[in-house]
Amino acid sequence: MAYELTEHARDSLRKRPNIRTEWIESVLDHPERVDPDKHDPELEHRLGRIREYDGRVLRVIVKKDTFPLKIITCYFDRNMRRQL
Repeated sequence: MAYELTEHARDSLRKRPNIRTEWIESVLDHPERVDPDKHDPELEHRLGRIREYDGRVLRVIVKKDTFPLKIITCYFDRNMRRQL
C-alpha cells in the first residue's frame, strides 16, 4: 500500500526507533481493527498486534481519503493490548 509520512509521523518514528517500517505496513495492509477518529471524520485508526514485539498493539492513524495514504502518527497503544 502506498503511503507517506507527515512531519509529525517522521518525528514520532525518530523518537520511537523500536517501531519497524514493516510493522507499520503490515497494520496498514491488514489491520485487526479499524476505528474512526472521535474528533476528525477524515482520520482512521488502524490497529494490529505485533507478535514479534510481545503481542503489543500498534496504532497507526491515517488520513483515510488520500493517495498515497497519509500517516499522521503511530505508536504502541498500551490500553489496547488486552482488547484485540
